[in-house]
Amino acid sequence: MRTLVLNAGYEPLAVVSFKRALVLVLNQKATILAGVGEGRVRSANNDFEVPAVILLQRYVRIPNSRQIPVSRRGVLRRDAHRCGYCGKTANTIDHILPKSRGGADSWENLVACCLRCNNLKSDKTPAEMGWELRITPKMPTGVIWTVRGAEKEEPHWRDFLSYQQAA
Repeated sequence: MRTLVLNAGYEPLAVVSFKRALVLVLNQKATILAGVGEGRVRSANNDFEVPAVILLQRYVRIPNSRQIPVSRRGVLRRDAHRCGYCGKTANTIDHILPKSRGGADSWENLVACCLRCNNLKSDKTPAEMGWELRITPKMPTGVIWTVRGAEKEEPHWRDFLSYQQAA
């Protein structure tokens, strides 16, 4: 079970295990905003609700924390594991402008790619190959992308993520 962590301004920060969330609550560093429902954790002396969303008591905001770092996993996730050139299942990433020609490791220069297309393209540009990209690569947007550790949105989090988007 995963738990969404919000800072004092109700901004989503991270996703942690329910065990870590329960430790924060027990140490009075966070409060439970929403529980899983019928999920309970029992100890010898107590009975606790499994937290789905917790609110930290205090948190110092990190500057520039809303920039999404580029990663192989992130590029594959953004492109839904589909090759940017042929549309088949992608398991690697490709630099549109090759690194050997000064291409950067940026959201705009990386695309998910299947092994076949990656090997055929080598250190050429798509224009030199006569290929066209099926997508326009750009940095992903949305609240769920800014939350560390979140791959997908859980149903219990919807109200709290939509609250942040409206603000």
